[in-house]
Amino acid sequence: MTVTTAPPAPSARPVSAGAPLRLTSGRLPRWAPWAILVGAAALMALLFGVIALAGGSPFNVAGWAIVSALVYLALITTISSLIEGRRKGMDRFVTGVVTAAFLIAMVPLISVAITVITNGIAGLSAEFFTHSMRNVVGEGGGALHAIMGTLQITLAAAVISIPIGLFTAIYLIEYGAGRRLARGITFLVDVMTGIPSIVAGLFAFALFALFFGPGIRMGIMGAVALSVLMIPVVVRSTEEMLRLVPNELREASYALGVPKWLTIVKVVLPTSLAGITTGIMLSISRVIGETAPLLITAGMATSMNYNLFDGRMASLPVFVYTQYMNQGIPGWAYVDRAWAGALVLIVIVMALNLFARLIARIFAPKMGR
Repeated sequence: MTVTTAPPAPSARPVSAGAPLRLTSGRLPRWAPWAILVGAAALMALLFGVIALAGGSPFNVAGWAIVSALVYLALITTISSLIEGRRKGMDRFVTGVVTAAFLIAMVPLISVAITVITNGIAGLSAEFFTHSMRNVVGEGGGALHAIMGTLQITLAAAVISIPIGLFTAIYLIEYGAGRRLARGITFLVDVMTGIPSIVAGLFAFALFALFFGPGIRMGIMGAVALSVLMIPVVVRSTEEMLRLVPNELREASYALGVPKWLTIVKVVLPTSLAGITTGIMLSISRVIGETAPLLITAGMATSMNYNLFDGRMASLPVFVYTQYMNQGIPGWAYVDRAWAGALVLIVIVMALNLFARLIARIFAPKMGR
């Protein structure tokens, strides 16, 4: 009987103890990018310092930062390409470009925030939040009338624009898909998104002037002007949120015999409520700082006015503008009030954005069971 034996298994290729592993070789240490950045910044600081001393000019901080970033990108790309390969070098280059773009975008935001906070705190006081500018010349007074006017006008604009925007978006997504009317509405919404705010103010002024005559100024006019700016933002944000609702949810509701309107109310809107709320809050934040339309429609007042339909009504953007442009004696009092009004306006916008995030987190659909 012949016995066959299996061929011997091939032996593994021996690896020398000193040979580096292929997957871990050619890698820069983690501290290398930071060391290159610090070295480029120090070298350019020395160069710009020598240039400043030679020319008798101050140190150019902006130029130093830009040139240091460019030198860093060139060095990190070259060194990484030589050691880690071309693909990793390009990856580090793109990462550096994206990081630099982010830092450049943050510079004006941080600068504005620091400037407004530094200058605005000097004008804040208890009187600023409890008094108006009625019969005030020079020091003293406050912005209570402007704060209340801003809240009233913005609330009225939200009451006007939110239902219109919601119903328009519901029609475009749920009823008018592919129809000529829906395409026309979409085109008009796109046009309204790009109109200047001054045009919205002129539209509201012309509309009310037809009924009440020229020279009319009321808070409701400012609300109408702001609603013209809010409606396209609400429509667009709501439209995108409704598109994200899976069609399977609608079909499941239809299969149970639920009518379409009730499906929209009970299924579609609750599912997209978090995103819709966020879009509405962002639209409010977008219009609450508008100055031109309110300057034309609501005007400026120095005393309290709680009636949107009677007389001029102050607002924070117009208050800041008038305080800074129409300075009296002493001038620093007007400037301090302007900076304080700007700070309060920024705080209100920030509070609205935080509230929108909170609402979005509370009403977001729960994925777990």
